[in-house]
Order: sequence, then structure tokens, then C-alpha cells
Amino acid sequence: MSAAALAGLLAGFGIAIPVGAVGALLVALTARAGWRTGAGAALGIATADGVYALVAVAGGSALVPLLTPVTTPLRWVSAAVLVALAVRAAWTAVRAYRGDPRPAPGPGSGSGTTTPLRAYLTFLGITILNPLTVIYFAALVLATGPDAPATPATRTVFVLAAFLASATWQLFLAMGGALLGRTLTGPRGRMATALASSTLIVVLAVRLVR
Repeated sequence: MSAAALAGLLAGFGIAIPVGAVGALLVALTARAGWRTGAGAALGIATADGVYALVAVAGGSALVPLLTPVTTPLRWVSAAVLVALAVRAAWTAVRAYRGDPRPAPGPGSGSGTTTPLRAYLTFLGITILNPLTVIYFAALVLATGPDAPATPATRTVFVLAAFLASATWQLFLAMGGALLGRTLTGPRGRMATALASSTLIVVLAVRLVR
């Protein structure tokens, strides 16, 4: 049990810690929309990681050949969604800075998409578009050989540990975004942060398909 828990924790942190476009978007969203929304988004990412960990221990090695042909199209879709969200966030920030009170849809705006539930579903969807996560977990499971989680109990422990590790890191990123949002209280600071984060998100999203 303890070996499965340790393996799950290491796997969860291993997939979560490298901050890519989704992580940057999480920080930017929390800075604009607040801690509760950021926490919802963070748990959406962690849920996707947990789902892929479950798929991996339940037979990920058999799924890898099936996922490989669709990996590139899904990465393009994921990159396109991230770029669209980044552009919408930048546009919303510029409008807010100019004093336009009308809300615009999208994460970080004044619409319903900034609720914790909407943020959770949005980030769950963005993260689930990346099938490389299940390939990562499947490779780790196969690499452990005879020590891989084999019983329902050890598989459950592995998946829960991976989810908790991912959730811990994503909530840490969201906390950083919340602190950033409290620091940058002026309209100019918020606009500058939104534009900088949107640019970073676009760059990281483009790297997904290179």
C-alpha cells in the first residue's frame, strides 16, 4: 500500500509540477477572478490527472496504441482552446482598463464562466484534451514491472495519491495567482498582468504543437 501511495504521489507531482500553458492560465485566472474560482480550476486539472491515472492502471498499456494516432489532433485542439482563452482574457482586460463595464464571456471576465463550477469544468476539459497524460502514467506503471499496482486496493491508492499530488500543486499555483491578484490592485497593473500572462499562455500553447 505504501509503495503504491508513494508511486502515485511521485507520478502526480511529476505530471503537475512542470508549469505549461494550463498552469499559466490557472495563475492568470486566479489573479483576476479570485481564490474560489482558481481552486475550482485547480481541482478540474487534478481531476483530469486522476482520471488518466485510473485509465493507466486499468489498462493504459493497451490504450497507448489507440491514442497515438489522435495525439497530434488533440494537441492542436488543446492549443487552439488555450490561445482563444488567452486572447479573450487580454481583450477583457483591455476593455476593463478603458472603463467598458460590459462583461465579456470567458475565464476572468464578469460572466458566469468565472464561477468555481464553470472554472472546474473548463479546466477539466482543457486538461483532458491532452492524451499524453495517460501515456505518461501508463509508461510509469509499465516501468515499475512486477511492483506495479496490481490489485484493486493498490490501484485505488495509486490513483488517489496521484490526484492528491496534482491537486496540491495546482492549488499552490492558484494560491500564487490569488496573492498576485491582491498585489496588483490598480487597473494598470491588472491589465499589464493579463497581457503578460496571455502572451505567455500563447507561447506555451504554440509549443504544444511544435
